[in-house]
This record gives sequence, C-alpha cells and structure tokens, in this order.
Amino acid sequence: MSSQANIQDLLRLLTTGRKRISLIDAMARVKMLQTVNLGSIFDIASSDTKTLSTALGDEKVARSLLAACKLFIKEREMVAGEQHKRPATQSFSSAKRPRYLYELPTQPQTPVAMESSLQLPTECQDEVAIQRAELLTSHASLMLAFAVQLLKYTFPLQPLSSRLSLGLAAVSLYFDAMPRGKGKNVMIGESGYPQVRILGQDVSVLKRGSCKGPEKHHDEQDIIDADTATPSCESSVGQAATALRTQWTVSAPVVSKQSRFIARSIAITDASQATSNLRDLLANNEALLNASHNMMAWRVLGESGVILEGFQDDGETGGGRHILGLLRAQKLSGILLIVSRWYGGVFLGPDRWRIISQVSHDALSQRLRVKGRLGSEALWGLDLGSSGTGENSPLVISKPEEARVCLLKSFASPPLASHASRKGAQALRGSGAEENLELLLGALDLLFSSWAEHVSPDELDRKALAWYSRMRPKVSAGSRGWSDEGLVQLSGILALRKT
Repeated sequence: MSSQANIQDLLRLLTTGRKRISLIDAMARVKMLQTVNLGSIFDIASSDTKTLSTALGDEKVARSLLAACKLFIKEREMVAGEQHKRPATQSFSSAKRPRYLYELPTQPQTPVAMESSLQLPTECQDEVAIQRAELLTSHASLMLAFAVQLLKYTFPLQPLSSRLSLGLAAVSLYFDAMPRGKGKNVMIGESGYPQVRILGQDVSVLKRGSCKGPEKHHDEQDIIDADTATPSCESSVGQAATALRTQWTVSAPVVSKQSRFIARSIAITDASQATSNLRDLLANNEALLNASHNMMAWRVLGESGVILEGFQDDGETGGGRHILGLLRAQKLSGILLIVSRWYGGVFLGPDRWRIISQVSHDALSQRLRVKGRLGSEALWGLDLGSSGTGENSPLVISKPEEARVCLLKSFASPPLASHASRKGAQALRGSGAEENLELLLGALDLLFSSWAEHVSPDELDRKALAWYSRMRPKVSAGSRGWSDEGLVQLSGILALRKT
C-alpha cells in the first residue's frame, strides 16, 4: 500500500495547476492507479503511457499525467540539488511547498472550532432560482452532496463534520464496489466495525471521543434486533445499548465430529476486566467448567493510546493466539472473546481453526447489529478500501475537510454559448461553483424534508439512492465515467418532492 505522504503528494499534483480536477475525482484516479501498483508520483514517472492508459482508460489523460509527474520530479531535483540529492523513493512531502486549499490543518482543533471551519454555504431555497439552475458535475460529487444532505434526516444527531466524513466514506465505498475488469476490483470483506446505511452502502464507522452531537430526548429508545436489523451503528445511549455492552453475546453452537464450539464476547475497558469477567463467567455457568478448553483473547486501548492485548490457550495449543489474531485482523479493541470447546473424542486437525473463526465472528458480529436511533456520540466514516489488509495497516478516516473542498469546487455553471471557444470555456470553468452549491443543497433539503415525515429513515435512504440514480449526469457508466462531468438540472430534483 502506498504511504499516506505519497498519496497526499499525488492528490496535490492532480488538484492543482492548469489541468486540475476536483479532489474527489482525483481520489478516484488514485484508486484506479493503485490497481496497477502505481501509488506515488515516482512510480507513475517510472511507468509508461500504455500502463497508465490501462489504469485510467484514457490515453490522453495518461500522457498528460505522465508528463506532469516527470516535470514534478525534475523541478524538485533542481531545487534539492543545491543542498543534497533526495533518494528517488523518498516522499516529496518534506519539500517546502505552498499550502493549498485541500490540505488539512496540522494543529488540533476544538470540536467547536472544527465545526465552524467546516461550514458550507447557506442553503438557498428560492424555488424560482432553483428551477432555472443548471450545473456541471460528476457522479461522485453529486453523490456526495446527496449523502451530506440526506444524513440531516436519516441521522439528525450527527454534526456537520460527521456528515461530511460519512458522506465521503459512502462515495468511496460506492466507487470501490464498481467492477473494473478481471483482477482489478477492490475487495473489502467484513470489517468488524459498526456500520450505518448511507445511500444503500453499509459504511463502516468509528466513534469519536472528542465530539458530541445534540443531546437525545429522554423519550427516545434504542432497539436491539439482531435477527432482522440492517447493519447499523452501536448506540452509546439508552438502556438496550447499555445492556449490550455489559452482557455477553453468544454465538450459535457448532458441532463437528462430536466436538462442540461456542464463542462469547463482552466489552471491557482495561486488562484486569479480562480475568475478572472470565472468572465470573465460569462461576455462573457450570457447563463451561466441564468444557475441555476455554480459550480467550482480549484487546484494550491503554492510557497512552497503545493497544494492550493478551491471550490464554487453556490446553488448546495455539487457540488463544488464533482468536487474538481475529481481533487484530478486524482492528477491534475493548473486547474480550472466549471460545469454549467440548472435545468429542475425534481429532479435527486444521478444521478446528475454521470452526473457531466461525463462532468467533458470530459472537463479535452480534455486538455490531444494533438497530435504532444513534446516541449523542458523533462518528467518523472509514475508508477501508484505502486502509490495507495487514494487521498493522493504518486505518484511513474519511476527512471532512476533503469532502467540504470537493463540494465547494465541483458544481460549476455550464459555459455560455458566446464563450464556446476552448479558452473562453476554460476561463468560466470554475465560475459560480459556490452559488450553485447553495442552490443544490437547497433543492435537496426541500426534497428530503417533503418526505421525512411520511417515510422511515431506512425508506428515505432507499428513495434517495433511486433519486440520485435518476438525477446523475448522463456520462459513461461504471468506474470509467465516475469523474466525467455532465449537466444536471435542479428542476428535476424539485419534481421529486412529495405532493
């Protein structure tokens, strides 16, 4: 996987200069390039037009990008030559450079300061102006706008920073799911993280400890429905969610050759609770005392931010280490996982690891299938397609700053007929983007508010996906047309309102 610094350099190159593109379109191109192992400016400069054309699907774009990367390296080497020769594989991020709009702040912000810095233009709900408005945008940018406004109604307790992060994560997940031809698809399996449904996508999320949304009314209840719930997010408020955290979740038993396996999981906050919870479980469950093995593993987040972990085989050599590996692979912490086995007299061989994994995933997944209203904790959207698959791979959070910049830059007015020349059209390319965003957000708000009181949040999400599919610009289908721009008439959005 490419380092974050290399990806930042490549995004900066794509989003600046004469042939710049929007950030979200640049992210889509980076993902395409990663399918052929081109994750940095140096990798691209060392490649050839044919390889780039295969990844991007456009020979003209490939030639332009190759030339830009070679020029970038040449200029950096000239600047660095007076001091020292930088190794070719070293990130360019350390070089002195101007700051661009999309770059993220390096200093920590308070929650209030963050929300203030992410404010979007005021929504315009002038229906006459909206009816007349036309704008140029891509599939990706329009989906992001739909998601950010939809979340005001499906998850109303989330602050703007969370809505931007969740919306960007949904767009990335949608792109990752697109077919790209043999051997090029991005594979994302079970994440082990809570999920929320956004525009038909089950987006993995991470709770934010430093930011809270509006407080919940006392009459709101959380509901647990592990059998019928769609993937949703574990709530931190309400009696049902509290019960889930303080009680064991138990897997369905699996029997193979007379050996019986059952897994249990419970939330813990420190290492001492692992031992005490196991002791209490055995003391109150006589059947477990008769088990041949009670393997366990646990992981918690220490005070210094370091993950603390441990395991116990209880006679099943390698058993505790195996289930600890499952927790690591899913990047879970604050969890104690116990797998009990009653030996049936027949050796299972390697098949026992498959069964241990099966019951473990069953017990863990029940902690994530929580249906109901979100509590006051805000969320980050996770981009698992960019997080890598190794146990030490960094977890990539979809940054709200990037989503905001994309929204501000991605809705230009179509060029006038009198400026049909290439130079004239290019001069007007970025005109009216923020004003168009005000109109688009206003149109979407009018649409969602007209339906919100008549359908459930889940139904509104399903309808929103259908509305997006209907309104997206008519360009090439699939990943090849993901960043292509086309015309969108906002009068079509108003026509979808409930009458």
